[in-house]
Amino acid sequence: MLFVYFFVRDTMKFYFKHEQFESIQLYIKNIINLYYEESYLFEGVGDNQINLNIEQKDETTVTTTMTIDGKTYTQSAKRNSVTKRDMKQALGETLITILTDHTGIVQSWGTLTGIRPTKLYHKYYRDGLTHEEITKILVRDYLISPEKIDLMRDIVHTQLTAIPDLYQLEREVSIYIGIPFCPTKCAYCTFPAYAIRVFKDQVPEFLVGLIHEIKHTAAWLKDNEIQVTSIYFGGGTPTSIEPKDLSLLLETVYTSFDMTHVREVTVEAGRPDTIDTETLDVLNHYDIDRISINPQSFTDATLKAIGRHHSVQETIDKFHLSRAHNMNNINMDLIIGLPNETRVEVENSLQETKKLNPESLTVHTLSFKTASEMTRNKAKYPVAPRDEIIHMMNMTRQFAIENDYIPYYLYRQKNILGNLENIGYSKQDEASLYNILIMEEVQSIIGLGCGASSKLIDPVTGKIENFLNPKDPKSYNNSYESYTDKKIEKLTQCYTSI
Repeated sequence: MLFVYFFVRDTMKFYFKHEQFESIQLYIKNIINLYYEESYLFEGVGDNQINLNIEQKDETTVTTTMTIDGKTYTQSAKRNSVTKRDMKQALGETLITILTDHTGIVQSWGTLTGIRPTKLYHKYYRDGLTHEEITKILVRDYLISPEKIDLMRDIVHTQLTAIPDLYQLEREVSIYIGIPFCPTKCAYCTFPAYAIRVFKDQVPEFLVGLIHEIKHTAAWLKDNEIQVTSIYFGGGTPTSIEPKDLSLLLETVYTSFDMTHVREVTVEAGRPDTIDTETLDVLNHYDIDRISINPQSFTDATLKAIGRHHSVQETIDKFHLSRAHNMNNINMDLIIGLPNETRVEVENSLQETKKLNPESLTVHTLSFKTASEMTRNKAKYPVAPRDEIIHMMNMTRQFAIENDYIPYYLYRQKNILGNLENIGYSKQDEASLYNILIMEEVQSIIGLGCGASSKLIDPVTGKIENFLNPKDPKSYNNSYESYTDKKIEKLTQCYTSI
């Protein structure tokens, strides 16, 4: 089957001239990108013209006139107050209304372009609003569909069941440990993922730097009596390093951090070709039974096309091997919208997943990330049209219902197919605490290792500051001491108000 991209047109150029061009052009472009694969917004006058009239006195009124392919549309929207947020909401409403009218594409997430919709629901829920009241606000202000709002409600309730003190964890932290090595780099991936065969010689030096970061960060947390909620080993693929190196790393973590209050430890073993008996024995030694084994697809031709050098059978075999080694909580990832996949391939992936019966299932919608191989060479990777992507995602939702999987977190990405979402499902009481904590931004996440990102959240003001470690092993190895010092300095500043 030959697929085309789901957008109306590959490229679309718009022109916009306004005194607030610099401050609102990115927001306008983000809305337009929901409808077109690639869009450009130029300052000035041209064929596809956007004109705005913004009035803010006692209330906000935005009137937008757009000429698209020779057709002219005008739409107005109002908000009751005169903040910048009100202006953007009204502007977004006019743009969504016009572009939906022109293209026929309905945006179920409305004007919402952020990646954490449930964080918005949490805000209103904490204020004591009912679901009906929250629904009214989200439909009115963001044009979100009732179906998506119900999904948000279900996820929020599941999260609060999994972590009853979710709103009281601002004085604790979680730890992310980034291992930037993989067997190969997948075509859709932009994470730090360096081929282990090529960069194997850099692993020992990388571990020296990572152990330095771990020990100094753990000492600071102990000195300041800050507890750790969860620890997550990601990457890359942590299990791509030698078992003896993984053992050294785990020993450092368990002897450096105060593990008394740690509720969960997870190790990504996403690539089945990195799982073996020795590695699983290491995890057993530290009583770790929560891992991820990520098939992405159960079609061999797809795995080959996206650069994954393992077979479907290896995924199945390594899953059973992990079960035999007491891995009692296994997550599996599937990606909807992979090149040349149809409903047939998705149905096959779901049925194979059903046979394995993992404790959790994360369903991603393919996103064309800027720096990925897939984005650079889109012609090589034809994907299904928008309506087909939506249907396939609906297949996964029905599968989840029929197999007792409950949605417990979601996030969205730019350039995601169909403007949809990624949803994490789990069996009852099996949700990943770390995934909830990082998505809802209720506490600081301290990133250690190559390419790790720290999200430091002031426990009093809620202000968020990001701190990035170097993405490539060589840069990390050359600068880990200074980055550790800077991070601890920022942590000190963040927590001095406690």
